[in-house]
Amino acid sequence: MIRKFISRVLRLPGKSRGAARAKIIPFAQHGIRRDELSPSALKVTTRLQEAGFDAFVVGGAVRDLLIGHEPKDFDVATNATPEEVHRLFRRSRIIGRRFRIVHVVFGRDEVIEVTTFRGDGSDLETTESGRIVSDNTYGSMAEDARRRDFTANALYYNTADETIHDYHHGVRDVEARKLVMIGPPIERYKEDPVRMLRAVRLAAKLGFSIDEATRKPIGHLAGLLKDVASARLFDEMLKMLHSGASWACLTRLRAEGLHKGLFPLLDAIIDQPGGEDFVKLALAQTDRRLMEGKGISDGFLFAALLWSNVNAEWQRRLDTGEKSIPALLDAMDTVEARLGDRLAIPRRFLATMREIWVLQPRFEIRNGSRPYRLLEQPRFRAGYDFLCLRAEVGEVPKALAEWWEHFQFADGDRRESMMVTDEPSQDPARKKRRRRRKKPAGDTPADA
Repeated sequence: MIRKFISRVLRLPGKSRGAARAKIIPFAQHGIRRDELSPSALKVTTRLQEAGFDAFVVGGAVRDLLIGHEPKDFDVATNATPEEVHRLFRRSRIIGRRFRIVHVVFGRDEVIEVTTFRGDGSDLETTESGRIVSDNTYGSMAEDARRRDFTANALYYNTADETIHDYHHGVRDVEARKLVMIGPPIERYKEDPVRMLRAVRLAAKLGFSIDEATRKPIGHLAGLLKDVASARLFDEMLKMLHSGASWACLTRLRAEGLHKGLFPLLDAIIDQPGGEDFVKLALAQTDRRLMEGKGISDGFLFAALLWSNVNAEWQRRLDTGEKSIPALLDAMDTVEARLGDRLAIPRRFLATMREIWVLQPRFEIRNGSRPYRLLEQPRFRAGYDFLCLRAEVGEVPKALAEWWEHFQFADGDRRESMMVTDEPSQDPARKKRRRRRKKPAGDTPADA
């Protein structure tokens, strides 16, 4: 007990307990300049260093710069505690339970994530399966490096002298474009099963191979994902969809046997007739928009992922004689119920999905007042883009999508001339026939 108490006291930020030393790689060998970093990340590291703390840009940003990619985020690691970091930056907040971190905010939406060096893990609070539930023990940079997942992510860039501190041959593995787990892979996956998803996502996104020892246990441990909070799984799913290599992520996910724990309908999506083509086209467009720096709609993405299932259920109900709109609404409910709570799609995304889906039959009505009213719908553009995807895979005639492309930009006279006269002015499935009421005989004037 006394020895354990002393070890806790000595495990202070910045204090090494005889840990392995890092290989310090100078600028001449790695070629990353300070001005390639985010100015905000430079401000954070500089202020921490001026206050007497160690501070490094760490992880994915260093890895991406080494392979010539533009980093999406810049994270900082330091020996300052979360409270010390929070006191140094006015626009900051401490978040997290399992491991507390600090978000330092710049401008409207740039966030630099600052973490305190983690300890060696001897005092972690874990579940029976080995999953970490509390991780607020701090330590040295060497201990922090051992706690990171892959060697490629355990690289520390010192903005003061432009050197990289490499404890686990991460630079070598990055140059070989290989993901290698730090420590025993089975144990590390049990600590945090999401690491399996992260391995798949990073390999697909970066074009890396996964070291065989790192890859081999994944299929056997996939069931551990059932113990992960739904919110974390959904967050990881979004990262895959936002990766710029979303289709590669999904196919790799399936190849490693992880989709059943993350997205149970993935097999059904790909196995539906035309489903694979539809999803692949939607994700390719998403990847292209991300590369061009344009925004994307997560609700639209999930609408595309689930559409093949909704459409198959819709068509099945139509074949039994159900009316179009009620059949579609029932199909949507069925698919959402089948999905369940496992993926925990937020309600705002569910609402967008349903609005996009329910607009699809309305595009088929091209006369009367219906087309004008459809143009006024808030989700018209998203619904139209969805219609174009359907036309591209042959689900609806391309002429229908082309008609709406011209109609939405035409003037009043041109729109009137475009009306399709051989179509009903209302959806036949919802049209209510009005019958003329016969006047009672007594209502007829006697003297006509």
